[in-house]
Amino acid sequence: MYRVFIIEDDMKIASILKSKMEQYGYISETATQFQELMPELLAFDPQLVLLDINLPYFDGYYWCRQIRTRSSLPIIFISARSGEMDQVMAIENGGDDYITKPIQLELLMAKVRSSLRRAYGEYAPMIGNVTTEQSNSDGYENRQDSSVLSVHGLTLFMSRNELEWEKRRVELTKNEGLLAECIMRKPGQIVSREQLLEALWDDVQFVDDNTLTVNVTRLRKKLEEIGLPKIIETIRGQGYKLSTVPLGEGEEK
Repeated sequence: MYRVFIIEDDMKIASILKSKMEQYGYISETATQFQELMPELLAFDPQLVLLDINLPYFDGYYWCRQIRTRSSLPIIFISARSGEMDQVMAIENGGDDYITKPIQLELLMAKVRSSLRRAYGEYAPMIGNVTTEQSNSDGYENRQDSSVLSVHGLTLFMSRNELEWEKRRVELTKNEGLLAECIMRKPGQIVSREQLLEALWDDVQFVDDNTLTVNVTRLRKKLEEIGLPKIIETIRGQGYKLSTVPLGEGEEK
């Protein structure tokens, strides 16, 4: 059974959320130590976190960043803040999804199930044994281990959400990893915004299009950290594509 950690200082709401999680068969626990949450969270070892923004001592953005230093587990923000910038901030600080209060419990459960499927279930990256490698004319290597993708030397380790380029590695969030996978599977081809939205979120109708832009920006920053600042091209009005020019060519090393 999956474990869900609820970080919500309104005890009535926390109790309702806990009961709903348990109704659906999840093991749940509510946070009590808001001044220092990490020991409690690490001891419970959850597979998903529900995180409020307005908390005592430190806000939810702060705790999301702290969690991201340890784990790429799904984090769903739950907040009374309904502004666009609040949702953008949640994504930029490492969140995977966002739902506003008053909470529609069935919508929340759909988002919880969706996040768990993508992270651990039927949509999660499969892990196999590395056997042979195949290359096409684009220089795209499809290692038979389905958890590894390599394009012109840029390697995505899907099982642990890491990108590697010339021995430099960077850790990705779950959504950044899914974005990288979608774009790297079609080097030189346009991947539409609709395709990317569907890959990242099952309930596309509830996702602001700007949320995708924010996630792509975050992925680009991670690529820049390892020396590849310009390889994801924006095709205006259509989507994005991975450059077919040998990665790093013309860039300062």
